[in-house]
Amino acid sequence: MFTQQKLKQDATIFLSIVLTLVTLGIIFVYSSSSFYALEKFGSPLYYVQRQCIGIGVGACLFYLAYNIPLTTINYTSFFLFISSLLLTALPLISQLTKRMHGSSRWVNLFGFIFQPSEILKITTIIYVASFLSRKQDQRESFARGYLPLLLMSSFIGAILLKQPDFGCTVTILATVFIMIFIAKMNMRYLMILTGIAIPLASIIIYLQPYRWKRILIYLDPWKDPQGAGFQVIQSLIAIGSGGWLGNGIAQSKQKFFYLPMQHTDFIFAIIAEEIGFIGTSFLITLFILFLYFGFKISWSLKNLFAIYLVQGLTILVTLQALINIFVATGLAPTKGIGLPFISYGNTALACNMMIAGFILNAAHDYYE
Repeated sequence: MFTQQKLKQDATIFLSIVLTLVTLGIIFVYSSSSFYALEKFGSPLYYVQRQCIGIGVGACLFYLAYNIPLTTINYTSFFLFISSLLLTALPLISQLTKRMHGSSRWVNLFGFIFQPSEILKITTIIYVASFLSRKQDQRESFARGYLPLLLMSSFIGAILLKQPDFGCTVTILATVFIMIFIAKMNMRYLMILTGIAIPLASIIIYLQPYRWKRILIYLDPWKDPQGAGFQVIQSLIAIGSGGWLGNGIAQSKQKFFYLPMQHTDFIFAIIAEEIGFIGTSFLITLFILFLYFGFKISWSLKNLFAIYLVQGLTILVTLQALINIFVATGLAPTKGIGLPFISYGNTALACNMMIAGFILNAAHDYYE
């Protein structure tokens, strides 16, 4: 009874964290995009209105994820994964592609534009959680324990890199790697795969000039301050000018066409400029608490599939937040990954709210 009560409290805190992040997203999408939206579309509310639509869609997906029985999710995990993998391949068909920023990650179906890879992130974690929960007695077997996951990762990488979406590939495969480690699969095989994956990733980066250029710019953005290094430098200027307390909400100067993608991939820099070190520390603390309470919920569960599902989804969101913040602060090469619940992007926002629904579903399923 005590465990159930504690789990209820943890679930309530977790939901409060998510709602706080979504609320901050509304505030800072408006703050960072208002001038750009006014210039481009004639309305400062253009992006924040669409962000609210994304929240509405996300609320529906949250409700769906919260109410679907976990047994149903477990049994249909392979079907969900294959369906989303095929959906993610649709941008490779030129007639269905909506190109943005040089990538073909978006699908345009009857005027409805969305990013299928965001759905693939969730279904991959669902499938891996189901697989790991079923293969506990085969953790030492390469053919039955590792090979299926290796093949799955190869298909994901092949489709996403073709679009190209290296950032999403890294995020998904890194999450899968951590889940395999948590499940205590054979460490020898894991080390061998790591030894293969690192050189392979290096080759993939080197063979694409724009990826290799990102690495060089990451190492020294001031080599090309008016070109490839411009975005990172402007991001660092925004963060540095925020100081301890910031310049005030809606008082950013870098959003006036100095910092590109200020309401999406680099929204953290605008947040730092407006609410300073103290404000961004609060934001980072929210993501740390998201990680902590996500895992705390999982530690209270008894169903192995639910445990791996909650841990995998928690890692996925936290890892994306970490990468986004690292990119904005110049600690990692640019990846094209938004800040979860905060950055503008309806598909990502709706899917992140769906992730929260799955995590709370697992908690609710235990104490119901």
